Amino acid sequence: MIYLDNSATTRVLPEAADAACRAMTEQFYNPASAYQPAVATEKAVEEARARLSSALGFTTEELLYTSGGTESNNMAILGSLKPKRGKRRILTTLGEHPSVYEVFRSLENEAETEVVFIGLNADGTANLEQLAALLTADTALVSLMHVNNEVGAVNDLASAAALIRRLSPDALLHSDGVQAFCKRPFARPPVDLYSISAHKFHAPKGIGALYVRNGFKFAGGQIGGGQERNLRSGTSNVPGILGLDAALAVYRSNQERWIAQMRTCKEKLAKNLLSIPDAVINGPAPEEGAPHILSVSFPGVRGEVLVNALSEREICVSTGSACSTHKKGQNRILTAMGVAGVRAEGTLRFSFCPFNTPEEIDTVSGILSEQVAFLRRFRRR
Repeated sequence: MIYLDNSATTRVLPEAADAACRAMTEQFYNPASAYQPAVATEKAVEEARARLSSALGFTTEELLYTSGGTESNNMAILGSLKPKRGKRRILTTLGEHPSVYEVFRSLENEAETEVVFIGLNADGTANLEQLAALLTADTALVSLMHVNNEVGAVNDLASAAALIRRLSPDALLHSDGVQAFCKRPFARPPVDLYSISAHKFHAPKGIGALYVRNGFKFAGGQIGGGQERNLRSGTSNVPGILGLDAALAVYRSNQERWIAQMRTCKEKLAKNLLSIPDAVINGPAPEEGAPHILSVSFPGVRGEVLVNALSEREICVSTGSACSTHKKGQNRILTAMGVAGVRAEGTLRFSFCPFNTPEEIDTVSGILSEQVAFLRRFRRR
């Protein structure tokens, strides 16, 4: 099998699986308990928190463990807005993941909240000119993803943060960093809140984290036993946390080489596929943007038909976000970029991991070229 849907999820690294297994069979104690083995487990969790905080450039007090990207995004938005009183404006883009976009849509029903959606440029990045024009004194929150999960566009968080500081100094900036973390050089993002998800970088599912900058009121999420500084209650997911920690250690040791490998596969696939008549790349140029995401359209063939045809040949790709696979209708992100009609309908997303090879890319390219030519013979006239 050739797996090119790593933006949906990744294969767990052996080191991460081993760490999670040991946590389930040896370090299975509840870290909130008082006896010595539980205290040792709590120490392991806090040491893992320190290493993740270091990778992000934050302090340990600013990092909350969550169940993944969706919870982190929901908590970031709702937890930062809950303490704010009175009329407020909140902004996000039309290109956000559903775990951000749908939360903003739900807030449209609140009388005191004005929800504003910012458009995308043709390459999938947020339109910062629109952002600047829409920032006001009563803006409370801006949510801007770091890397677009459909086309790999990288948003300029530093420029967005500078605009917000100048035009809406009381506003908070949240970024969905799920597709960026580990795929971009490790550096402190210039934001107030930042979300990550472990299963996007070869750690187990069901664990993620949220950075919350010290210095502003934050209501948190789940209420209960007071874990995570009383901001996200619930028994700590020790197997997930230690699995994340192990995967991060391997990624940090190999990041430069792994990013180069993904970039090589992405550029090779782009070059190969552009030899197919009428094929067109969506988003940034292959040598730009994130190293692991490539969106290509094949007008004349429906994307889901190609997905099924490739699946029969044991090649896994997608038409876009896994969270939107079962929703019928237009692709919201492509539409916001101005991609429509047969081009949008014929879009595939390829997403790479460090273990994909150029040989796999050539195999996929050959089979896809054959399938596109074959299926175009049956398109409606």
